[in-house]
Amino acid sequence: MLLINKFRMLWEQHDVWTRETINGIVFELPNLDLVIQRLLRNPGDFAEVFRKFYGDRIADRLKELFTEHLVLAADLVNAAKAGDRAAAERIEREWFENAETIAKFFGNINPFWSRREWQEMMFEHLNLVKAEAVFLLEGNFEKNIEVYDKIEEQTLEMADEMAEGIIRQFCLC
Repeated sequence: MLLINKFRMLWEQHDVWTRETINGIVFELPNLDLVIQRLLRNPGDFAEVFRKFYGDRIADRLKELFTEHLVLAADLVNAAKAGDRAAAERIEREWFENAETIAKFFGNINPFWSRREWQEMMFEHLNLVKAEAVFLLEGNFEKNIEVYDKIEEQTLEMADEMAEGIIRQFCLC
């Protein structure tokens, strides 16, 4: 599979399983535990691709950061659903700090990735996922779907950035 297609697939899975997790939390669906298990497989799938280029240490760190990203997102939805504003605000701050850490991590491992650009992309991603969850919690399903369309488009841009950086760094042209 071409690298760009692999990253597009991984980011799409990231989107789909995040969405399914949000739906499961909001509507207390009986498959939530299985959905979360599948969602949490995604960081390991990313790590396996990274391992081929960057080795174990970097791949393991990516897995850790992406897992934290997903766990914090679920925690944020749970806090918002419970109406715990203080917890939601604290978790959201941690979520954005994690995104900053991810951006810095990417900026440090690949000379063709900008920490600033990754931070902008990650923050946009978080804001979109937050909006997706808020609209679902409010029962505004039309807006929820509109936001999901934007999420898909935005994460495909991240997938392309990720693949193009690796292709350039390792001269895979």
